[in-house]
Amino acid sequence: MTDKSTQLLLVTGVSGAGKSSALKVLEDLGYEAVDNLPVSLIGRLVTPGDFPHPIAIGVDIRTRDFNADGFLDELSHLVERPNVDVKLLFLDCDDEILVRRFEETRRRHPLSDDRPVSDGLRRERRMMENVRERANVLIDTSEMALKDLKRTIEGHFGLEGGAVLAVFVTSFSYRKGLPRDADLVFDVRFLANPHYDLDLRPLSGLDAAVGDHIAADPAFQTFLDNLTGLLEPLLPGFEAEGKSYLTIAIGCTGGRHRSVFVAEKLNAWLAEKGLNVQIRHRDLDKTAV
Repeated sequence: MTDKSTQLLLVTGVSGAGKSSALKVLEDLGYEAVDNLPVSLIGRLVTPGDFPHPIAIGVDIRTRDFNADGFLDELSHLVERPNVDVKLLFLDCDDEILVRRFEETRRRHPLSDDRPVSDGLRRERRMMENVRERANVLIDTSEMALKDLKRTIEGHFGLEGGAVLAVFVTSFSYRKGLPRDADLVFDVRFLANPHYDLDLRPLSGLDAAVGDHIAADPAFQTFLDNLTGLLEPLLPGFEAEGKSYLTIAIGCTGGRHRSVFVAEKLNAWLAEKGLNVQIRHRDLDKTAV
């Protein structure tokens, strides 16, 4: 088996962004997961034929002998090795959410000493800036539940099915901000809004009456045809370029009616094309403002 490349995924990021959870997900996917291996030992560990499965190694500022320049040098050496297929995953998160996570768990940030967590985060971001720029995949966990992190990691690094493009469709509310991981964003606020019909307002885009209302808008079918016409040649292009995961976001004002209906229609079209597709309605269950 020495003629086969070793698949190596280095997992890093800012403290509290979910590195440990990511390693557990990767282990469930079939990776040999190792956390906080000294940087100087990574190259010695990665020997073709020694591991029957891909390897995921967690590295961060708590790792013994870690410094950003040394880590990036080691990464460059690994990339140059012809028998190692190496990728770098960087996990990030909003500082406000990170501070809350540290406070809720009563943990101290590794660089904060006796100062506020926010001070340690600022120091860490400066240290990790160049590492972040080198990442092959960046995942922002600010809005992610564990199930969302699992889905995203599986989409990028799942071992089954080879390099088949996985597509994730999400509806969202513009009031609550753009999805951070969106690759393509489409705005459907121009469509007839069921919110102004008092009978339809309590319903959602999953209800037939709401769908009929939106579909009756003369602009709807033209938009959907143009959207699928745009995506049809793009999807194989993304796959040919080696992209393993694509997130398409559909937004409206409240994230309850129009975006949900259009996302469902797009999801059905993608499924008919035989693609590996999943759907989520990010703001459907949230109280409207």
